Amino acid sequence: MHVDMKALEALTTERDISLDRLILAIEIAVKTAYAQSEEAKPFAHAKLDRETGEIKIIIPTFGPDGEKISDEIEELGAFSRVATSTARQVIKEKIRESKDAEIVGEFTASVGDIVSGVIQQGRDQKMVYVNLGRVEGRVPPHEQVPGEVYTHGERMKCFVVEVKQGPKGPEVLLSRSHPALVKQLFALEVPEIRERAVEIMGVAREAGHRTKIAVRTHRAGVSPKGSLIGPMGARARAVMDELHGEKIDIVDWSEDPATYVGNALAPARVSSVEVVNLEMRSAKVVVPDYQLSLAIGKDGQNARLAARLTGWRIDIHSDAVG
Repeated sequence: MHVDMKALEALTTERDISLDRLILAIEIAVKTAYAQSEEAKPFAHAKLDRETGEIKIIIPTFGPDGEKISDEIEELGAFSRVATSTARQVIKEKIRESKDAEIVGEFTASVGDIVSGVIQQGRDQKMVYVNLGRVEGRVPPHEQVPGEVYTHGERMKCFVVEVKQGPKGPEVLLSRSHPALVKQLFALEVPEIRERAVEIMGVAREAGHRTKIAVRTHRAGVSPKGSLIGPMGARARAVMDELHGEKIDIVDWSEDPATYVGNALAPARVSSVEVVNLEMRSAKVVVPDYQLSLAIGKDGQNARLAARLTGWRIDIHSDAVG
């Protein structure tokens, strides 16, 4: 059988595939196919001639002491069609592998960032599939937002968690519940973040319900909270719309633990914050009695998110006496 070497070399250049690896793969595949044929002889191997493109089956001959005496070329006969088909299949597989590697490389650069795609209906009802153009991403159940509806044909932004080569091609793992999704959505909306005038210092999120985000400024005269809120609240509203109305508290980060803990409990107003144990990162917070329920939040959510955002254990008390 014959392989067009000029076409093969052009293909390896175009697809950035190693010619040596492709030839070796063809030889191994043809040898394997030959070994399974009825006319197969022991110790045979396939050899592709780089000059002529001919694939030959080489049969070594051994002497009485086991030493190799010579090589014989086996006539392919009826096996020629099988060998041709095998070589074509290997070339197709290598092209697919090359495309897959290209896609994996492209999307690996997007890990930790946001991609936009169109929601697709899939075989698994629990899995959300997203058409990203060259590849289909997946949002598994644990990366979905409780109560969020994923409608076929709608465009959606997702956070890229992981990209890898799977058994059936590239696999792109996406998330709608990751805290960094909120951070990256603000980065898209706020020029001051891209210019590094404003920095997001931390995010705590209970997806679908509420997010707390701490910000600081690196430029005098720039309000970090104002930058994220935007003119008439437009920037924060754009992020909340993408998250289908999830509440977002934007608070000022501070190097001072007491100040930071007090800020993190917003929208509640705090009377005082006392650092109880610096090593254990424990703080006692006193709030006006009428602010107590707001500071704790529904089912303790506000206090829980503040603790997660700051990394401090927060003990909240009312200023009411008796």
